[in-house]
Amino acid sequence: MAHSIPDSTTDGLRDHFLIAMPSLQDGYFGHTVTYICEHGDDGAMGLVINQPIDLTLEQMLRQLDLDPASAMTEQTVFRGGPVQPEHGFVLHSPEKEWNGTRNLSDGLSLTTSRDILEAMALGEGPAQTLIALGYAGWGPGQLESEIAENAWLVAPASPSILFALPPYERWNAAAQLIGIDMNLISQVAGHA
Repeated sequence: MAHSIPDSTTDGLRDHFLIAMPSLQDGYFGHTVTYICEHGDDGAMGLVINQPIDLTLEQMLRQLDLDPASAMTEQTVFRGGPVQPEHGFVLHSPEKEWNGTRNLSDGLSLTTSRDILEAMALGEGPAQTLIALGYAGWGPGQLESEIAENAWLVAPASPSILFALPPYERWNAAAQLIGIDMNLISQVAGHA
C-alpha cells in the first residue's frame, strides 16, 4: 500500500509521524514514532515520542535549579533522538508562547527556551506537553531515501497520540491512522 508524501515545496512532512517499519532493526529507531517538526530542502528534524527515559519532569526541573510546584505530576521525559541529547525540547499545546516557541500546526508548538520550564515549574505551563532530550536529524534527501526504501511509514500527526496514549501504544496507534496493523506486517521482507 503506497502512501503519498506531502508536497515538499510547502511544509514537507512537518506535522507528520514517521513510524518505523518492523524491518527497521536499528538499535535506536526500532519500533519508534517520530514527530516531524521541520522538513525541507535542508533536511529534516523530529522528536521520537515513544522512548521514555528514567527521568521525570520534576527531577529535570530540580537538576536545572527550578523548584517544581508541589502538585506536579510525575511526567515522563523522552529520548527525542541521538543528536544533542543534552538539549531539551517541549512539544506542547499552543495556548501560550515563550521566547523559543515555534508554531508547527494549529494544535502543536515547539519551544526550546528555558522560560517554558520556569512556567511549568510554577504550574503555569501549557495544558499538554511532551518533553524530549535530543532530536533526530536527517540531511538533505536522506529521509526521502529512507522512506523510498520502506524504512518508515508516514501518517498525519495526532495530538491525542502524542499526549493521551501511553508511550508503548503509540507505535501501533500511529500506524492505525493510515489503516495499518503493525502486528500483521512481517519483519522479514518476502516472507508471509
